[in-house]
Amino acid sequence: MSLFFNSETMRFEGTMHEPKRNRNVFLDVKPIPDDNGTIVSPGGQIRRNATVFNNRVGFPPVTPKEAFVNTTATTSQTNMVYESSKPIYLVLRAIGVFPYTRLASGETAFILASPSMVYCVMFFLLLTVYIAFILLNRIEIVRTLEGRFEESVIAYLFIVNILPILIIPLMWYETRKVVSVVKGWVDFETVYRKTSGRALELKLRTKAQVVAILLPILCSLSVAITHATMVDFKLLQVIPYCVLDTITYMMGGYWYLACETLSITAKILAEDFQRALRHVGPAAKVSEYRSLWLRLSKLARDTGFSTCYTFTFICLYLFFIITLSIYGLMSQISDGFGVKDIGLAVTAFCSVGLLFYICDEAHYASFNVRTNFQKKLLMVELSWMNTDAQTEINMFLRATEMNPSSINLGGFFDVNRTLFKSLLATMVTYLVVLLQFQISIPDEPSAMLMHSNSSHS
Repeated sequence: MSLFFNSETMRFEGTMHEPKRNRNVFLDVKPIPDDNGTIVSPGGQIRRNATVFNNRVGFPPVTPKEAFVNTTATTSQTNMVYESSKPIYLVLRAIGVFPYTRLASGETAFILASPSMVYCVMFFLLLTVYIAFILLNRIEIVRTLEGRFEESVIAYLFIVNILPILIIPLMWYETRKVVSVVKGWVDFETVYRKTSGRALELKLRTKAQVVAILLPILCSLSVAITHATMVDFKLLQVIPYCVLDTITYMMGGYWYLACETLSITAKILAEDFQRALRHVGPAAKVSEYRSLWLRLSKLARDTGFSTCYTFTFICLYLFFIITLSIYGLMSQISDGFGVKDIGLAVTAFCSVGLLFYICDEAHYASFNVRTNFQKKLLMVELSWMNTDAQTEINMFLRATEMNPSSINLGGFFDVNRTLFKSLLATMVTYLVVLLQFQISIPDEPSAMLMHSNSSHS
């Protein structure tokens, strides 16, 4: 065997026997420094010496001062989700529901021995004492009732309206999990910024401010209408009922902002993914966006898990309130609707609206995170991609199938439009039973007439 080869032969044999390597091509993508000054290239390679790397490719060296300024700016851009929902969080903490603490580093934490927790406990104790006196008064009214069955049901409705006070200790128990979700959003924003090269823009701050201002006003207005139309609803009882209604509906506002954040983020991620496939080498980018989607899917599941006990209680409470309110309205059909029925109508309408929004927003968020994203993947043109890119797309589709993105309340049930339909169907069944029970009970004049006839005979 000859040991001498000319250059052409050597070049030819090297070309024939050298294994093929898949090289990703990235166009107009700059290396992104992370918070520690580490350079992360678009292909996922990490270069530790930022100064040497920048000098090698012709970039100006990064001084420690510039690196510090970039890190500070980066930290301020990783709290967009918290800043968007901040008005809701502040109102919830003001009414003693959400005792979180903002640290000097900008992180959100739950500290048991903190001023916010002390304030929430004091607020809860004062509210409990106030409601205890009202509860004793309402129980005394129920005990002295001698009217019809439907009047007793309406009287019990005021006692049921006190139950939202249990939301406060339930949210204390789940605040640690909610704070964990907020931290998960910070991590998601950091990874998204490194992948897409820009910050996550939600533009939900205005909606959060409107919800935080409008909901307490509407709750106070509905309680005032009920006070004006109900006979046994005194003026001193208006304040605690306003607080309790605000707690219930502000939790609905929190749920609305959480689901809207998931929906808008899923839409932004889908658009960025399609844009990245047109301009950047697809194989590595598909894997990066698959990792981002898996984080978003986990945040969708954690959103339901973090408040599973609170919203399970809220759904059951709304179901109970809607059933009693609609029954009170239907039982007055024979006598005609009066002024006192306006309060029942307002309560039923607001409760049905809140329950619908809780179910509808969760359904819409789950649809955008999973189904809408799957449609985007199925519309990707695979003919121009290499084998690695096609494999990554198939793995992405398999990941969307194997990772559920539905918002589930701790395994009790999925929150979607099917839940709303099931609750309404069950409600109709209970209303029919209550109306049949009312019909089977004779009125007081009829009972007296029957008694007199039997005595004469």
